[in-house]
Amino acid sequence: MLIYPAQPHELFIIYQLLQESAEWLHTKNLTQWQIWLNPDTTPQKIKMWVEDSFAQNEFYFVKNITQNDIKNETKNVILYPEIMGMYRLMYEDKMFWGNDTTKAGYVHSFVVRRQYAGENLGAKILLEIENTLKNQQISLMRLDCNASNPALCAYYEKQDFKKVGEKTMDWGINNLYEKKI
Repeated sequence: MLIYPAQPHELFIIYQLLQESAEWLHTKNLTQWQIWLNPDTTPQKIKMWVEDSFAQNEFYFVKNITQNDIKNETKNVILYPEIMGMYRLMYEDKMFWGNDTTKAGYVHSFVVRRQYAGENLGAKILLEIENTLKNQQISLMRLDCNASNPALCAYYEKQDFKKVGEKTMDWGINNLYEKKI
């Protein structure tokens, strides 16, 4: 697993992953991320939120690559590992957390592609984010989750996130979670 910042030419991949996730959630009769079912019709303010975050280098991709692959790459072997998932790491989040000035890392747009479900990849990515925050001397990780998705809320709670509030958005209620690290 290799985590790297999204590159300038990769914005379309972010929209693709959001749409893939929305389509899968839709098959489960969940309304979470329904605004991404067709990115062309996603509200402009949400697109701008994503694109501003992209421009600030807050998006990261998780690729299917091992240390051996990295060693081979140094021998001029060109690799095209598949993207397994992505996330966005922000250091303020006015949309969901308002003007809260608590020093924290905010995780958004967290996606694990369906073919990697059941491999504990989500937990591994969250641990990598946690380590990144620790290295920056940030001791709080926050995220939100659509309250209409109880399985995902339970998943975050199993990862030691505590529900600390709710935020009503145009598309529903989101639970606010945080984890002390």
